Amino acid sequence: MTVCLDRPEPFVPRCAEATGVVRENTAVNGDYRLLVLDAPAQVLDCRPGQFFQLLCPVTGEDQPFLRRPMSIYDYDAAAGELRFLYKVTGAGTRGLASLRPGDGLNVLGPLGQGFSMPDDWQNLMLVARGVGLATLAPLARTAHGLGRRLTAICSARAPELAMSVDLFRSYGAEVIVVTDTDGSSHPEAVRSLIEARIESGAVDAFYTCGSYRLARMLQDLGAKHGIPGEIAVEQQMACGLGMCQACVRPFREGAGTVHRRVCREGPVFPLSELIA
Repeated sequence: MTVCLDRPEPFVPRCAEATGVVRENTAVNGDYRLLVLDAPAQVLDCRPGQFFQLLCPVTGEDQPFLRRPMSIYDYDAAAGELRFLYKVTGAGTRGLASLRPGDGLNVLGPLGQGFSMPDDWQNLMLVARGVGLATLAPLARTAHGLGRRLTAICSARAPELAMSVDLFRSYGAEVIVVTDTDGSSHPEAVRSLIEARIESGAVDAFYTCGSYRLARMLQDLGAKHGIPGEIAVEQQMACGLGMCQACVRPFREGAGTVHRRVCREGPVFPLSELIA
């Protein structure tokens, strides 16, 4: 399947509601779990950076009322497969963790605006922390298929919690793991790493997700060196379709500020527009 990541006009996603069947739901480390679904074709016309609304199971005292937004970790239309990487933090994700192979899960998606990748963005730097790296995984796969050069800076509390390292390497990326335990994830240390690669001409664009501390640093570096970028914004949501306005937040536009729905106009936005 050919994936076009240029987005000159707002993309209107074709979403559908369907039931996926759990193929796998296993722990990948001490913090995160991988959920693999057999999914029908109507929900597999995805773009990197999009998300799904998951109807999490009711278990015991946990009765999640709203769907939970979940970024896409991987999708394969030919294999009929959809993957999510998640951390158990509350009632919804506890429900997800209870799913067993053969169980059904109601999903709504794909939703939102995905990443773009203009032709002149040949050297891509991916920077994220924790589960934010999961959102960048489909982007890395597509970039590899288009022959783009990748550098991935993977930040985590400890080396064993660094996500997607082997996956990024399989896409030909130079992978740099930085952690809290040795201090290499400190903003100034990460900034020095990035500056060195900018000086060597190895960065045309930044991509990030999740950490606003990292996003602010990349905004500063982008403004200083004239490097564009995009961010997948994490935000609490309700409907996921743009109707309820629960995910509205401010963004920069020119010299002013505008309010946009993260679920509809995003979750991917130009990095320079983020107010964090």
